[in-house]
Amino acid sequence: MIITRTPFRMSFFGGGTDMPEFFKEHGGAVLSTSFDKYCYVNVRHLPRFFDYSTELSYSKLERVTRIEDIEHPAVREAMKFLDMHELRLTYEADLPARSGLGTSSSFAVGMLNAFYALKGKYADKKRLADEAIYLERELCGEAGGWQDQIAASYGGLNVIRFSEDGYRVSPVIVSAERKRALNENLMLFFTGFSRFSSDIQTATKKALADKTAELREMCALVDEAEKILIHKESDLNEFGRMLDTSWQLKRGVSAKISTDSIDRLYADAKKAGALGGKLLGAGGGGFLLFYVEKERQAAVHAALSNLLHVPFTFENGGTTVIFYEPESYVAK
Repeated sequence: MIITRTPFRMSFFGGGTDMPEFFKEHGGAVLSTSFDKYCYVNVRHLPRFFDYSTELSYSKLERVTRIEDIEHPAVREAMKFLDMHELRLTYEADLPARSGLGTSSSFAVGMLNAFYALKGKYADKKRLADEAIYLERELCGEAGGWQDQIAASYGGLNVIRFSEDGYRVSPVIVSAERKRALNENLMLFFTGFSRFSSDIQTATKKALADKTAELREMCALVDEAEKILIHKESDLNEFGRMLDTSWQLKRGVSAKISTDSIDRLYADAKKAGALGGKLLGAGGGGFLLFYVEKERQAAVHAALSNLLHVPFTFENGGTTVIFYEPESYVAK
């Protein structure tokens, strides 16, 4: 039996520039972190006592005799890709799917990690990220960028730079005290809305050609934000103000990124004292992240009292095998 734990991510700056349609021509960059909310994938070989050979438990239960009959596209394609058979797979998570935190990509990374471990093989973080990108974007044909799979695999606070040659992950070198201060000034709220990221990403992809200037400006904010973090004499509150600048730019990329309800919630938080914030993920719903000085946090919490506040802490581990118990398996 194998159990993997894979973190979710929050992206601060550069979202949208991680789409290959953009970065292969213009380059791209994202500043993001993983945090202590996870998905768990439990995998073992299914004993041969049943009239089905594969059992999947996620938001629904699937029992099939042929891999081709699996409805979950990522599981189906991953099992074919890595030649997996006779499995029982269970998925559970700390946060809901379709909420802007890269949940589907965290699942893809954690599942691949579990499959390799079940085979008795080691896959490093780059391989897991690369193959999760290939699984979701090519094998499953889902629209979107590359940052989610990379963040889930590597973990930590990083700048990820994209080019026609691929990507490079660079940890942000920041003191523990400053990193803790950033963490303490961030507030996360669940809007209660959820959506399919690929639907929003498809609209964003169509808009890329007309929004090059906005995306380039969003990309430039990554370097500015990193400088604020690494130079301890810089005013950390500028990070929050830059989040507001980035959010206004992102809203202009596609009409589907925000909604009237989200705009009202954002305005309420700003009025209560938030310096800036953003909707996490592709847009349309999910989680709102705000930068709020400590003395203003009670007011922001009150202004958004109808929303669920989710405390969190940054994490550095990325995807991890947390339980490994080899088992004998001989293929039919």
